[in-house]
Amino acid sequence: MEIRHLRLIKAIVEEGSLTKAIDQLHLTQSALSHQLKEAEYQLGTPVFLRLNRKLVLTPAGEKVYELAKDILGKLSDTELQIRQMVQGESGEIRISTECYTSYYWLPPLMQQFHQLYPNVELRIVMEATHHPLQKLLSGDLDVAITSDPIKDAHLNYTELFEDEMVAVVPESHAWTRKSYVTPEDFAGQNLIIHSLPMETVTIHQFFLAPAGVVPKKVTVLPLTEAAIAMVKADMGIMVMARWALKPYLQTDHLKTIRIGRRGLKRKNYVATLKSQAKPAYFSRFLEFMQREIALS
Repeated sequence: MEIRHLRLIKAIVEEGSLTKAIDQLHLTQSALSHQLKEAEYQLGTPVFLRLNRKLVLTPAGEKVYELAKDILGKLSDTELQIRQMVQGESGEIRISTECYTSYYWLPPLMQQFHQLYPNVELRIVMEATHHPLQKLLSGDLDVAITSDPIKDAHLNYTELFEDEMVAVVPESHAWTRKSYVTPEDFAGQNLIIHSLPMETVTIHQFFLAPAGVVPKKVTVLPLTEAAIAMVKADMGIMVMARWALKPYLQTDHLKTIRIGRRGLKRKNYVATLKSQAKPAYFSRFLEFMQREIALS
């Protein structure tokens, strides 16, 4: 049976006549009769009996009527909750990350969420980039995205995804003959990074600094396209997440090299304050991010 059959039977019982049911459901008499016959055919038994010009439920019809009240009641409640969730809730979620490259995947995801929750504003706080956890603790953010969690009793972390950092070089570079690079390989290179301080740069923090290696030169270029142009011109090397490099690898004659024998992996987390009182849409945004990233 379909929902329309349940609505039909419930309307006939509660309106007390076919004529009133026709008015409530906005059906013609022939359409109503057809749907009722359709329902009885699927059940294999009559739903109503005619007694003294009145329609009376059969035992099977009584069971279907109880089912209709239950299912249609739950359906109505759910539709109301969804309307309130989408249209009624309003607020703001302030977001930042520790890395500019994250802003390549974050805005499209924010746009998708906004289509579902148009009254919830998602605002990127650019000035908190590189120090999102500190800004979260100071109350300037609601959500911080980081790959470098700190131990703090006030913070809660949820893993979003794991990515691999790789070196990108032009096709003519000597590194293309290597299966992977070591910290010592960076000593004679111009390392192009998006921003300072070096302590926030993944390749320095987790690969070069532990080995005591300092690149010959460090060039700061916040714009990825400009940094890629320098790499193409063999004026330096970059380290970026493999997923962030995909658009450039298809046409720009660049190669990626694994960092270290096992590769340089990092986990990305979404951090929130444990003590923060969160509205319902806040939790739904976190769930939405996890689900959409897992599907991408």
